[in-house]
Amino acid sequence: MQWEAIQRERTLEKLSTVKHIVCVASGKGGVGKSTTAVNLALALQQRGLRVGLLDADIYGPSQPMMLGVKPGTRPRIVDKKYMEPIRAHGIESNSMGYLVDSNTAMVWRAPMIVGAFNQILKDTLWSDLDYLIVDMPPGTGDIQLSLTQTVNLSGAVIVTTPQDVALLDARKGIEMFRKVNVPLLGVVENMGVHICSNCGHAEAIFGEGGGLELSKDYGVDVIGSLPLDLSIREHSDNGTPIVVAKPDGPVAQAYRALADKVIERIAQLSASAAAGPRISITDD
Repeated sequence: MQWEAIQRERTLEKLSTVKHIVCVASGKGGVGKSTTAVNLALALQQRGLRVGLLDADIYGPSQPMMLGVKPGTRPRIVDKKYMEPIRAHGIESNSMGYLVDSNTAMVWRAPMIVGAFNQILKDTLWSDLDYLIVDMPPGTGDIQLSLTQTVNLSGAVIVTTPQDVALLDARKGIEMFRKVNVPLLGVVENMGVHICSNCGHAEAIFGEGGGLELSKDYGVDVIGSLPLDLSIREHSDNGTPIVVAKPDGPVAQAYRALADKVIERIAQLSASAAAGPRISITDD
């Protein structure tokens, strides 16, 4: 335990240039977590903040492609150990995708995965950042536990779709963060409504009301509602996320509204922590 405490202190010292660390998580894959993470990071940057993006999905890193970073790009190594983050669209980033070939399968057991994640987290030379957004792998496994035990997280954002299966797994994610005392900033309901580009008909393909149901059950606010829109996928695949490609469009505005909610919630939590506990004195 003493060694773990020493390691934690060293990590916190290395991350002392980062004001807030926010993880974007999901109970299962395929709900648009990585797309939400990159667009959230870019929306925060468009608010004039200094932002970094850490791709914590060691098995399936996708942020290099979403950021449009040229394949084969590698971080510059400093003092034979530390990595300079890759800059793209005005934000800093690091990912296992920068360190291995895109076709390489990471056939690693859990200790190796955690070790690789911790190395990327601790040995990246982040500059003075207002926010470091961490794109978590799906699930509630080793990396999630390692992150919560290693750094002081400002909060977590849970991404889900309205689909019942996704909501079931989102509940597990909420329960996990509660058990490790990480503040929940809110739930993002992704792929909520699809609007037909030909006729304008709106249809909730994956169901509706799921985010609101989570909100009622856990007392967690729905801080974002994002549509099922073909352009989101197209621009992510092309390396120009929609917040960059169409900054004045309604989808980009929805991501900026999400960013504003994250800023607001963290400010509230920071103010609450600074105020400290209230002491009441009575005559009893």
